[in-house]
Amino acid sequence: MKVNPKDINIILMALMKTIGIGDLAGRTGLSVSAIRYYESAGLLNSERNAAGQRRFVRSDIRRLAFVQIAQQLGFTIEQIREQLAALPAKRTPNKKDWSNISRNFRKELDDRIQRMIRLRDNLDGCIGCGCLSLRACALLNPDDKAGKGGAGPRYLLGDSSEYKET
Repeated sequence: MKVNPKDINIILMALMKTIGIGDLAGRTGLSVSAIRYYESAGLLNSERNAAGQRRFVRSDIRRLAFVQIAQQLGFTIEQIREQLAALPAKRTPNKKDWSNISRNFRKELDDRIQRMIRLRDNLDGCIGCGCLSLRACALLNPDDKAGKGGAGPRYLLGDSSEYKET
């Protein structure tokens, strides 16, 4: 019995439980072009069937969910790629794999949370204050003295007010 190579490819794709890019887009809520971009950025990989169509493993749904959440939290594509590189390529990532990524992101997330709390608390004192307490104002920076500590809103980022006039 002679087997058509295209049939073998179709059977193999079915056995691997792959999905097409349109189905992946539907499951993740991403556009097809966004998935192609993430693939070109090295965040996921596809196989091509005999017709040249991209086929993705079902675990890529989770990978793309992670990408979306990480981007919403402000992580860069490079940071996300570094984390995803630790996931296994030939099997579905398990809880331990995802826990490792979580541990890697935890410190950065904790730092961001602390910065947001500090910003919230400082802004609570600023909104509508009329700047009656300039000595305590986290935004006051006469003669750009905070610039000695680096770029950005130094006091709101947590730098001490050693450069402030008292």
